[in-house]
Amino acid sequence: MSSSKVSIDRMADAIMKELNDYADASADGVKSAVQKAAKTVKTEIQAGAPVKSGAYKKSWSTKNTAESSHKLEVTVYSRNRYQIAHLLEHGHAKRGGGRVSARPHIAAAEQAGIEQLEQEIERCLRNG
Repeated sequence: MSSSKVSIDRMADAIMKELNDYADASADGVKSAVQKAAKTVKTEIQAGAPVKSGAYKKSWSTKNTAESSHKLEVTVYSRNRYQIAHLLEHGHAKRGGGRVSARPHIAAAEQAGIEQLEQEIERCLRNG
């Protein structure tokens, strides 16, 4: 923040300029935090994913789905094995009867990503 003399007539403009500068700086920090959290979620899903052939584990990726000057939306998804993600996470019924037990690996990664995102945003807004 610059320390300069401003007349009363220009005070509202000066305040708005400083607020816009702060919004731009904080938006960049938040976008960076979102990218880091998405990468953490992807890595943790891959670390906890069940491995049969390794294709499911390797299929996880991130994609920027929406971005503007003050917003970033990132999706973590399975590129070509998305059909089995829900079945592995929650378990499912077998064709001849019985159930396949759940192998939870997405929910824990999501929670870790949420916590990391909250911490990164707090740190970003405190430190500027």
